[in-house]
Amino acid sequence: MSSVPQQDDASPLVRIRSLLPGLARAEQRVAQVVLDNPAVVAHRSITEVADSAGTSETTVTRFCKAIGVGGYPELRLALAAATAGPTALRERELGGEIGPGDDLARVARKVAFADATAIEETVDQLDMDALAAVVDVLTSARRVDLYGIGLSAFVAGDFQHKLNRVGRVALAWSDPHTALTAAAVLGPGDAAVGISHTGSTTDTVDFLAEAARRGAVTIALTNYPRSAITEVAEHVITTAARETSFRTGAMASRIAALTVLDCIYVAVARGLSDASAALAAGDEAVRSRRLVGRPDGRRKPLRSL
Repeated sequence: MSSVPQQDDASPLVRIRSLLPGLARAEQRVAQVVLDNPAVVAHRSITEVADSAGTSETTVTRFCKAIGVGGYPELRLALAAATAGPTALRERELGGEIGPGDDLARVARKVAFADATAIEETVDQLDMDALAAVVDVLTSARRVDLYGIGLSAFVAGDFQHKLNRVGRVALAWSDPHTALTAAAVLGPGDAAVGISHTGSTTDTVDFLAEAARRGAVTIALTNYPRSAITEVAEHVITTAARETSFRTGAMASRIAALTVLDCIYVAVARGLSDASAALAAGDEAVRSRRLVGRPDGRRKPLRSL
C-alpha cells in the first residue's frame, strides 16, 4: 500500500541494514560481508567480495542496485566515505558490541554510543516529505489509535501522553483483543499508528490492517521499509537502530522510535493554535502534586486541595 521511504541522505550502511531482511538470500550474504567490515570492503575488488560471500560478481552488482548505489565502484566510494567519518572512528575505538570482558565504564560508553548513533542515523535518513504528511494527518485526525507490543507498547504510551497534553484524542493499545476491537470502530477521519521495530510483529500488523479496513489513515513506524507492516500502511516512517548484543539493540530501537515521535509531536503541537494553552492547563492541574522545600529541610505540598 505504501511506497518505500526515500533514504538518499542515509549512510550506505544504514540503508543496507534497513533493507537486509528483504534482500534475496545470496544478496544477504553480500550485505553481511559489507556490514562485517565495510572499511576493508571499500578497498577490495568485486571478485574478492563475491568470493567472501560465496556468490557471483553478478549477485554483488544486483545487491548494489538493490540498495540504490548503482554499481560496485559507487559502493566502494560510499563505504570509504562512511568509514572515514567520526561515527565510524568512534565505533572502531570502542570495539563494537558489548563483550563479557568489558568493564562497567566501557559498557556505559558503548550503550551511550549505540543510543546516540541510533538518534543521529535515524534523523539523517528521515524522509521529510513522509514526516510532514504524517504530521498533517495527526494534526487533523479526530482520533489517533496507537498500537505496539512489548517494548513498542511503552513507545506508544509515551506518544499517547504527549498528544493528549496538547489536546489530541489519542489512545494506546497493546492487548490484542482490545486493540482489534478499538481498530474495528475507527473510520474516515481517524488515524492509526503501528509501531514495530522489525515491522513483522503479527499483532501490530493485524491491528493496522483492521484500522485500514475501517477507513482510518494508517501510519507505520519501523526500522525496515520493506517489512510486512508497510504493506498495510499508507504512510511509513523509518528509524535506523542497530541490533546488537545484550539487548542494546532493543534499547536503541526504542530511543530511535521515541526520537521520531518527539519530532512529530513538536511539529503537531506547533501547528495547533491551542497547544500552549493546553500545556499550561496541564501544568496547572498537576502543580499541587509537587513538593517545595521548607526552612527546616522537610517537604510540604505546594498547596492543599
